[in-house]
Amino acid sequence: MHTSVGRGRIYRRCGCRDPQHHQLGTHCPHLTTDSQHGTWNFAVDVPTPDRHRTTVRRGGFSTQDAAEQALGRFLEGEAGGYNADPSQTVAAYLNTWLEAKALVLKPTTMARYRDYVHNDLIPAFGTLKLDQLAHRHIAAFVTGQLAAGRGRTTLYRCLATLSSALGDAVRQHRLPHNPASPPVLRRPPAPERRIWTAQEAARFLTYCHQAAPEIADLFEFLIGTGMRKGEALGLHWDDVHLGEGILYVRCTLSAIDNNHLVLTAPKTRSSRAWVAISPRVAAALRHHARTTPRARNDPDDPFAGLVFCRADGRPLGPHQVLDRLHQLSEEAGVPRITVHDLRHLAATITITAGVPLTVVSKTLRHSTLSTTANIYSHLTRQAAREAVDTIDRTLTGAETTRSETSRPAWLRPPRDHIQQVREVLGRLRSPAPPAFSATAARPQAGRATTLRPPWPRTHQRPPSHG
Repeated sequence: MHTSVGRGRIYRRCGCRDPQHHQLGTHCPHLTTDSQHGTWNFAVDVPTPDRHRTTVRRGGFSTQDAAEQALGRFLEGEAGGYNADPSQTVAAYLNTWLEAKALVLKPTTMARYRDYVHNDLIPAFGTLKLDQLAHRHIAAFVTGQLAAGRGRTTLYRCLATLSSALGDAVRQHRLPHNPASPPVLRRPPAPERRIWTAQEAARFLTYCHQAAPEIADLFEFLIGTGMRKGEALGLHWDDVHLGEGILYVRCTLSAIDNNHLVLTAPKTRSSRAWVAISPRVAAALRHHARTTPRARNDPDDPFAGLVFCRADGRPLGPHQVLDRLHQLSEEAGVPRITVHDLRHLAATITITAGVPLTVVSKTLRHSTLSTTANIYSHLTRQAAREAVDTIDRTLTGAETTRSETSRPAWLRPPRDHIQQVREVLGRLRSPAPPAFSATAARPQAGRATTLRPPWPRTHQRPPSHG
């Protein structure tokens, strides 16, 4: 039984065999007598890159409508440039998705995605068909990983990778919905950070200049500018303009698999911008330029001309900077923090000093103001308290400068009620001002009353207008 549906064919077949053990397929006699016998399939001819055509056959559908819908999705995927094969497994889809993402993502992001896909997602869901992947499969995976002691943050990032891949399938109409949404595991709360005080930072820098002057200028630079670790390590001398007091963030140094160093684009589009240099940071850069020999400027070497590098001109690894920070922090007697915490220290100092949040956000080159407000919410709450207190002090000071008579009655301070009574009695005892008597003012009957003009007699009477 065959049915043509545009491009492609819909047919029913079974697995029955003849006496020679050959499959009967579509020629089984039971297909004509029993409507429930066998399964529905579709076949469609598709072109290949070598300009030949090949036939794609997929089966196992319980009804004719299911086979027609699968054929329709397959043809839509072919027209849209993606694979809508109903037999496609999760492993095949994720590998294809990684190949497409490699063209647009940074190498560091690709390395993290590749690790999650090959080490976690494909071993867990790879054999399932993509259309069969359900929310219950993901929930069972999360339960098993947590029971095995997997960290919640790492597991959350792994699920975020899966959700991103399945979200692309939904946008391409490959899947009707994302099985990983809503997420099974909520985003873990960020751990509380221990940020140095200004006194601890000064103590660390003083000790660092004495014990490790070769790297002290880097820590001065990180605290004084609030730049990210990779941006500082990827900074070139060509992008530093000490005369104008500015520098330009053009790239960032990243480590792939903790050993392969690459220069990539900054974190966000707004991260690529000009950064102001304070006199303290300028002094650190000048000192670093005098004490560190510059490597030969090789146009073919992307690491040539780095500001902060090793003695041979090669870049400093991010893990090396972190190890030195931990070592010097312990020797200086200050709390142990990360290199990125130095960026938070710069923001904390500026916000605490009263610098507007918009200025701090631009200085840190956050993509949005809400990013700054969310990261430093513990500081913005104190700033909000100081703001309302400032309003209160300003209004109270303005009220004290006004005269008492100009204030509303409900805001005037209460006076002595006895003094008020005395003022009223004084007004009653004082002689009344001269005025016309009632009898003189009342006109008498039969006598005309002449009203004297109110103006002096010396003035002429105003002209009559009839």
